Amino acid sequence: MRCPFCAFDDSQVKDSRPTEDNTAIRRRRQCTQCGARFTTFERVQLRDVTVVKNGGDGDRERREPFDRSKIEQSVLLACRKRDVAREKIDQLVSGIQRQVETAGDSEVSSQRIGEMVMDGLRQLDSVAYIRFASVYRDFSEARDFEEFASTVRDVGAE
Repeated sequence: MRCPFCAFDDSQVKDSRPTEDNTAIRRRRQCTQCGARFTTFERVQLRDVTVVKNGGDGDRERREPFDRSKIEQSVLLACRKRDVAREKIDQLVSGIQRQVETAGDSEVSSQRIGEMVMDGLRQLDSVAYIRFASVYRDFSEARDFEEFASTVRDVGAE
């Protein structure tokens, strides 16, 4: 593993343990050259999945490898300054990753992933759900927020 401080190619594992939700292994490493310590996470990848993105505005489709960290960043941004435990966010992202990798398809649309995130956030935190939806569904006016928020209240009342 390359050291993030000096870019040396060798490090020693000092400690390994599973994460709290048992979806990854946390490793504490030490660079053999500069002595810096850092943490890495090892996760199971069941298959290579390609994300198909619609270009919009008549552009062609684009394809790129599935990247868990993009989902994680989006969910973290939606949950920013909310009382949502990091553990819950990790569980949501791991669940989406598992769904994508076990679906049996080598390609998944970015729209499908967005819907999975929406479903997860809806159950996790209503404000984070609205925040994510505002970007995902491209709200352009305050009225868009009002209409969407009224559907969230209706769901919560059920």
